[in-house]
Amino acid sequence: MTWKDVAIAARILARRPGYTLTAVLTIALGVGASTTIFSVTNAVLLEPLPYRDPGKLVIAGMDLRKRDVHDLPFSNADYIDLREGTKVYFSDMAGVFTGRMVVPQEDGSPEQVSFAVATTNFFDVMGGKIMLGRDFNAQDGIPQPQPPANAAANAAPARLPGIAILSYEYFRRRYGANTAVLGHNITIPGQPGPLIVGVLAPGFRLYFPPDADVQPAPDIYIANRLGYDSAERNDFSIRPIGRLKEGASLQSAQGAADGIAAQARQTFTIDETAGYYIHLAPMRQHLVAAVRPAILTLMVSVIFLLLIACANVGNLLLVRASLRQQEFSVRAALGANRARLIAPILIEAVLLAALGTIVGLALAWAGILALRALAPANLPRLEDVRIDGTVLAYSALAGLVSAAIFGIVPALQASRPALMNVLRGVSRTSGIGSGAFLRNAVVMAEVALSFILLIGSGLMFRSFLKLQQIDPGFDPHHLLTFQLQGIRLNRKTPEQRAAFMHVITGQLKSIPGVQSATGSFPFPLTGEFSPIRWGTVDAARDPSRFQATDLQIVLPGYFETMRTPLLAGRTFTEEDNLPGRTDVVVDYALAAKAFPGQSAIGKQILIRLRTPEAEKVQIIGVVAHQRVTSLAEVGREQIYFPDAFLGSGVIQSWALRTGSDPASYENQVRATLKALDPQLLITKMQTADSVVYDSQAGTRFSLLLISVFAVIAALLAGVGLYGVISTSVRQRTSEIGVRMAMGAERGDILRLIVAQGLRLSAAGIVIGVIGSIFLGRVISALLVGGIKPSDVMTYVSMTAGFLAISALASWLPARRASSLDPAKALREQ
Repeated sequence: MTWKDVAIAARILARRPGYTLTAVLTIALGVGASTTIFSVTNAVLLEPLPYRDPGKLVIAGMDLRKRDVHDLPFSNADYIDLREGTKVYFSDMAGVFTGRMVVPQEDGSPEQVSFAVATTNFFDVMGGKIMLGRDFNAQDGIPQPQPPANAAANAAPARLPGIAILSYEYFRRRYGANTAVLGHNITIPGQPGPLIVGVLAPGFRLYFPPDADVQPAPDIYIANRLGYDSAERNDFSIRPIGRLKEGASLQSAQGAADGIAAQARQTFTIDETAGYYIHLAPMRQHLVAAVRPAILTLMVSVIFLLLIACANVGNLLLVRASLRQQEFSVRAALGANRARLIAPILIEAVLLAALGTIVGLALAWAGILALRALAPANLPRLEDVRIDGTVLAYSALAGLVSAAIFGIVPALQASRPALMNVLRGVSRTSGIGSGAFLRNAVVMAEVALSFILLIGSGLMFRSFLKLQQIDPGFDPHHLLTFQLQGIRLNRKTPEQRAAFMHVITGQLKSIPGVQSATGSFPFPLTGEFSPIRWGTVDAARDPSRFQATDLQIVLPGYFETMRTPLLAGRTFTEEDNLPGRTDVVVDYALAAKAFPGQSAIGKQILIRLRTPEAEKVQIIGVVAHQRVTSLAEVGREQIYFPDAFLGSGVIQSWALRTGSDPASYENQVRATLKALDPQLLITKMQTADSVVYDSQAGTRFSLLLISVFAVIAALLAGVGLYGVISTSVRQRTSEIGVRMAMGAERGDILRLIVAQGLRLSAAGIVIGVIGSIFLGRVISALLVGGIKPSDVMTYVSMTAGFLAISALASWLPARRASSLDPAKALREQ
């Protein structure tokens, strides 16, 4: 191959702009789609985490298997037991948990910031770099001194100061990068703020899955003054991260962790009854476990799309090679060897692939921008999705592989010209027939791959429809929700907080158009719930009977405002929301489990919430179940407590039932609350319809992408089928002329040609059905609402739809064939 050959191939392509543009755009669609999804795959699944030697970082999670609760954080005592018991395998183990708090800005207005409480070795374990000041040291983590058992209340020892390190981003945003803040305290209303000793280097983030409830970019890191208190093993907060020693294996460390959990089960009855176990996982694996199936499914989809694009262009090249049979026969007769015959087709394929890859990269760039806007919140490392060197290398490889796939077969066909045809002087279209079998096989492959994608799209669409029909347990229409923080500021007693909650509720109800107002902690479909333990009265004798349930703190009127159906008994009144009351409302799932076949009203159950010991509460009402994390997950049973049960002021989420568009009340709500207390901070104000919409983001995202790929694939397959049938019509022009001269009607010709296309499609669909069985194993993790990979309705509807596309693709050339003039057709042949 020489540059002259390349120039000749470029001139040939330039003289056929329609053919060239079709091939380039087809390749661009395949390369662009696959590059877009590969950029996600690369950032989320392949790229190492931005920590020092990230492959050695291991996440520890706590499982309570007998309560079906998994990946919980650890208590202080359990974390220390794990750290000390695995020192043989871990060079060090750190721990962190995060939260949010309200601090005043420079002008005094409130600002919500995220904070992390980390062990003093945290940045050393993770490899976080300190840009200004110093890192935490061992003195920063000395536990707070405990008062002597017999000491008077006013004789408590002085508390040790908190020590803080700022993120670089918060350092710039809040303090304008003024280094003078080092050595000063952060202002926190009502308590002494921690002392600022350092500033992190830019870009440090915490990478945990969304359901771990860890803030990804804390503004402030506070040293954990960690104490060992076995009595507080129910206070789960710490997420342990260990760094494996050189030569230590995860399996060996897991064995040591299993021993620690077994010892805890022997020592502590509560751990035995809960089924306490510890699991270890590489940090990146832990991060992507929930999204890995969806990403791999999308990657398989775009690879199919790329193969379909290659098949389409391959068919174009096969036709081109067939039409050039006389040219190649003459070249062979004049002494051209096989390499010289192969070169023109391969060069043409490489040029088409190169142009398609360039255009595909532009499409991928636009696709990545769209992905960032559409991606669900649970997609980790979304900010790292971009076109980098690895993605460019993938695009180049995809282009080369594409050229090989669609170029080699036509080139080999061109290298075996029928020399006798030249000597015999056969018709211009006779060369087309030489590649008919290959073109038919390629189209069947296109149909099969497209059908597999259509089945995946159909299954996702059926899942999405089922998702729309799921009752979240409340009426989201005409409901405005928001979070309110700062109620506890300057209100130290439960009585003060309860009184202020009454004022807030009354003022919100007084807004014209507001029908009712209520509060809860947390709010449905937010995934912020945490489990507590409950059991029937028999659990007092047999602790193994305790189970996990989701806790929710609500105000009186909550169920009425949310329009959650009351199934039995009554809901909370103001009298129930007083200190000392022990009345609860449960959902029907808990009622049915605790008292099957009986009424739960008036019955007592045991809970562990305020104290390590179980306490009795009485059921006064049974309500419908509310979805906690998403519409797709049923979730655990639920138990509701009035706000006063935990000392009032716990509630952060509020909801207003309005008579018209709830979004139109936002400004009035903000003004009303600011007038009550300027220190109140309002966040996450949105309609409940938006909350429901956001909870479907993962399914909707996968559905959208797979559907787009499936539609493109089906169109490409239809175009490919059209091309094959058109070529066949050209090849059979003489035959069609004879048939019509012998009396064949126009309808007969139409049926003949359309039947040929439907036979090819049917063969491809049969192959696609077999392939879809294997796809079902991949996509099953994404299906919700009881939809199975073998859903009959999906297969029937997609088969009918694809046969309709095939019929249309075949009808167009069939219509042209049926309009032929028999005499003219025979003369041309």
